Amino acid sequence: MPVISSKEAETQGLLRAAGLMVVSCRTAPKSGGVDDIETVLVTGEEKDKIAAEMERMADERNIEGFRRDADNVKRSGALLLVGVNGRKSFNLSCGACGHPTCKEFDAASEISGPDYKGPTCIFKALDLGVALGSAAKMASDLNLDNRIMYRAGTAAKRLKYLSKSNVVMGIPVSSSGKNIYFDRPSRTAVRKK
Repeated sequence: MPVISSKEAETQGLLRAAGLMVVSCRTAPKSGGVDDIETVLVTGEEKDKIAAEMERMADERNIEGFRRDADNVKRSGALLLVGVNGRKSFNLSCGACGHPTCKEFDAASEISGPDYKGPTCIFKALDLGVALGSAAKMASDLNLDNRIMYRAGTAAKRLKYLSKSNVVMGIPVSSSGKNIYFDRPSRTAVRKK
């Protein structure tokens, strides 16, 4: 019987657990049963490209939080990207998107912000939140350290991961002796003076 080192077993376990997080995103409840969630699991050099983009964004925006989070992504075993196509309306005309009717939402010009494109249907945004919560819960149930990160998602969006999604978030995952996402600089220290 071969001996599997702790490092190898942990890497295999992390990837299996991350795969179950992807399943959790897919099976999470969706508004009206319509699934516009998109996921991809990134490891190795591809994950490090996203971390490098986060570092560039730290320099561009003078926001050290991007660099802090980039360090977390680099040290993570994998990065789950979860996005949604929020440009599809739910046909409820609730007004939460900023338009009085879904017809007006559908006809609205796409507006590009520094990170994402809008407007976004509130129900699609809620679907993204439920998928992210389901994935984070699965990771937690499996004792896999994780943290939902806006900055990882926006860097991945800039690099054109999840091309159908107008909003993307990232969930890096880690298995180490100490949770790398827990001891981080305070929020007041994220901007350079």
